[in-house]
Amino acid sequence: MLGEGFAGCPDDLLKAIADGGYAGIEITDTMIGRYADKPAEFATALKASGLTLVSFAFGSKSGFTLKEKIGNDLETAKRWIDFAAAFPDTLVSMGSATVVSDGPRDDKFAIAAEVYNKAGELGRKAGVQVAVHPSSHHNTLLFDRADYDRIFGLVDPSLVGWVPDTGHILRGHRNMADTLTTYRDRIRYVHLKDVDASGTWAMLGKGVCDTAAVIDIASAAPRFNGWLVLEEESETGGPPRAAPRGTTHPPSQRHTAPSRRT
Repeated sequence: MLGEGFAGCPDDLLKAIADGGYAGIEITDTMIGRYADKPAEFATALKASGLTLVSFAFGSKSGFTLKEKIGNDLETAKRWIDFAAAFPDTLVSMGSATVVSDGPRDDKFAIAAEVYNKAGELGRKAGVQVAVHPSSHHNTLLFDRADYDRIFGLVDPSLVGWVPDTGHILRGHRNMADTLTTYRDRIRYVHLKDVDASGTWAMLGKGVCDTAAVIDIASAAPRFNGWLVLEEESETGGPPRAAPRGTTHPPSQRHTAPSRRT
């Protein structure tokens, strides 16, 4: 529902996901629409749909790697942290650090870690957990295991958690289970997504993701909150409004990230 094929509004997202039998939703800054400055109204809409707000996710054109944009990125982080604070136990998920400029790669890790850590401090003050969501998309800084080791070596685990995304990990890591296990203390909730052996997006259950193993590892993570946010990025997901209902069994979802609680 991030693509051109969806022309709806946040209320359409809530209806499609609720009709699909899901318990919650992760919504993004690009999807929140008219509710952006109206958390109380969004809370009313969620209640009417029978949904819980699992997380509010946002990214930045800076890729969180431009030093001159740190102040702006933290202002944005505070805005969405304050929004999430209106919803009990809702997290804020920050998008993957991304390369958007020239310069040494190591410097970009340091800048991203500074943004993540300072956003984590803002979250702590507001009583909202903050987590990072690495991706495998174009120009990501957080693609393979070495990248994960580098950023997690710089990010304070007491301030910033991790939202592992199975699809993105599978595209950049030889051993997803080892990555999940190594950093399981940082896991807050999980994005379930699938790819085939070549790394092309696949419907969940139709690719190489060992979903049961992922759930086993996450369930043993000390700070896992029980939410599985299910995403569908393949070309076979169907029309946006139909996908949540059509792929409930086995569970997998559209980009709006319908969620199930384990």
